[in-house]
Amino acid sequence: MSDINIKRKKGESFEAMFRRFTRRFQQSGKGLTVRANRYHAKKATKNKQHGSKLRGMEIADKREWMIKTGKLVEDARGANKRR
Repeated sequence: MSDINIKRKKGESFEAMFRRFTRRFQQSGKGLTVRANRYHAKKATKNKQHGSKLRGMEIADKREWMIKTGKLVEDARGANKRR
């Protein structure tokens, strides 16, 4: 897509120029592109993925150890969640 170039015409008010710009912007479809990418989350880096995985494994090991030692009672409904 090309850039939208709007120059103020002689004797033209700011409001009229802004309306012209808005119309051109809508016709170009750039607004749709901006809206589509607005909340796009970037992929996590390998380091972040690895750290997250390690934290998850650590939490799982701690939970398993607490269940084995009797410090944590596992519910019947939570038992089948991860399988």
